Amino acid sequence: MEKCNDLAPLHNPANLIGVRSCMESMPGVPMVGVFDTAFHQTMPEKAYLYGLPYEYYQKYKVRRYGFHGTSHDYVSKRAAELLGKNVEDLKIIVCHLGNGASVSAVKYGKSVDTSMGLTPLEGLIMGTRSGDMDPSILQFLAEKENLSLGQLMDILNKKSGVLGISGGYSSDFRDLALARDEGNERATAALEAYAYRVGKYIGAYAAAMNGVDVIAFTAGAGENNAEVRSLIGQYIGFLGTGIDAEKNKIRGEEIILSPEGSRVITMVVPTNEELVIARETARIVL
Repeated sequence: MEKCNDLAPLHNPANLIGVRSCMESMPGVPMVGVFDTAFHQTMPEKAYLYGLPYEYYQKYKVRRYGFHGTSHDYVSKRAAELLGKNVEDLKIIVCHLGNGASVSAVKYGKSVDTSMGLTPLEGLIMGTRSGDMDPSILQFLAEKENLSLGQLMDILNKKSGVLGISGGYSSDFRDLALARDEGNERATAALEAYAYRVGKYIGAYAAAMNGVDVIAFTAGAGENNAEVRSLIGQYIGFLGTGIDAEKNKIRGEEIILSPEGSRVITMVVPTNEELVIARETARIVL
């Protein structure tokens, strides 16, 4: 983990404090690390390489790693189980939509692409993270606002996303949905931009897998926010799916949202990352 500190400077050092404390207080007890990047290690080279000089991958391992892997792993398998099918027979798009958000393409049980990259900053517009953007914006803002790289990264990670688009109103999708109903234009713009980006990734991953059988929503907004799911539904109808308005009102439960007979099944699957971690720990230790 220490060797990878450069790749996760905010998370690894803090996690190592916990690991060392456990080793000190429980000597001889096996310590298992379950990384949420692990599920995405099945991505092919064409999906994980960036359009950079190859030497940066060779020297520094600059590539797409992806995150939320324990969630994408659990939800894809549970979705198949709920449908009475084998995950090895399905093409599934998992939408982990929380304050941090990512979409993954799970083809026959294996992750073949995911929206987060070298860090969790890439991909969807999130609660406070910018997601995909033109890299030249960094230079532009640095010159216009006299900002350091550190200050810019702080803005992209903590002051952007739906919080930024809403003019600082909120990073909480529940607040934004209520504000939208009250006619708040900035909140409306933030939710629509968010849903649009999710819809684009779903379309992209349907292309990456040359088809899709299941679209599963999970995490805070994915499980509980009917407004967000409905907005996303505007962009995925061409795939042959749909979202039943009455079923969509149900919060936090395993449920199939699409009408019977839909070509692509849309569903909600509450995530259980702790169970995945427990199972992986048991598999390694026992």
